[in-house]
Order: sequence, then C-alpha cells, then structure tokens
Amino acid sequence: MEFSAFVTNIVKVKNVPLLGEQAHAKLSPPYRLKLAEQMKAKRKTAKKAAVMALFYPKNEETYLILILRKTYKGVHSAQVGFPGGKVEDDDTGLEMTALRETEEEVGVAMDSVTMVKAMSPLYIPPSNFLVHPFIGYCEETPSFIRQDDEVEALIEVKLADFLDDKAIIFTKVPTSYNVDIEVPALKLNGYVVWGATAMMLSELKLLLNEVF
Repeated sequence: MEFSAFVTNIVKVKNVPLLGEQAHAKLSPPYRLKLAEQMKAKRKTAKKAAVMALFYPKNEETYLILILRKTYKGVHSAQVGFPGGKVEDDDTGLEMTALRETEEEVGVAMDSVTMVKAMSPLYIPPSNFLVHPFIGYCEETPSFIRQDDEVEALIEVKLADFLDDKAIIFTKVPTSYNVDIEVPALKLNGYVVWGATAMMLSELKLLLNEVF
C-alpha cells in the first residue's frame, strides 16, 4: 500500500471500536485463556508496559517495524515484538512510555511520531505485565538506530505482507512442561511471531482491515 493512502485512511481507525479479547483469541495459544483466568487476581497489581505499532514510508510503500529481542534469561528471550517496555517513574503516561521506549530501542525521535490510537491492553501471565499497545506513524523514513544491549535485529515488515492471510501459520513451541504444543502464529520476513505479540497484531490487523 502506498504510504500516502495509508496516512489518508489511518485516521479512520480512531472511530473503529476495539475488538479486545475477540481479536486476541484468533492468535492465542490454546493454553493461554486458562492461564490468564487462573492469574486473574494478579492482573489487578500487574506491572505496566507500553509498546508501539509504528508505521512509516519506505520507497513510497508502508512498513511496520518489529524487533527481535536479544537472548537473555527471561520469558521473552529471542522473541519478536514491538518496540516498547515498562513504565518508568518519570513517564507522564502510557503514551509517553511507548514513545520513549521506541526512541530508546529503535532510535525514532518521539516528536517525529504521530499517535493514532490506543489498542486493547493485554495481560501477559508469565511476566505479570499488563501491556498497552499504541498505533503511530512517521511521515518520513526513519534512520533506525538499534539498541545493541536489548535488540538483536530490526524487522521491517511491508504492510501488504502483514495483512495477507497467508502470513498466518501454525507452529510448535516448547512449554515449561517439556511438551511441544501447536500454536497459531504469523510468519513475517521469515520470522515466526507468536504469543502476546501475535495477539496484539491480530487486533491491529482487524482494525486496519476495517479502514483499508
């Protein structure tokens, strides 16, 4: 999709109702609903984080930036995700967190991002975080700067590829019980995206399909 058309239409997303759990369920691992229900009480005191679905032009086409996280001792090690992170004391709000973390992780200046809409928050049981995703875009092609200590690679996804239903796959992932289970996922630029990020991308896709 040409970026000029994207900018013209993305503002319409503001008027599209959020789809929340209905959208998340389309790419949710089969065990996740039960796990989230078991930890429902913990959600009330969960740590807060914010992430950014950031669109931008490249060769006049529309792209979405994702990141591959570094390998580390944690539940999100070596996974694909949005730029973003936990709320800091100096943040004035969740939108500020998403903008600040995006600048820190991929080098996009906060004042170059036009914020469009907040999507549905998603609780992540393994890390006890309530994640708030936002949609934003840059009018110019960013000069990305990868945060070396947290980001392994930048993944530039063409919007048309993201919206293509052929991107939806099923893949097997290991669990803490040493059993592999099959989960729905997205395959983007050769990377498999599953779990919380896939669930947030599911809502994003449905919202975009309403206006494009």
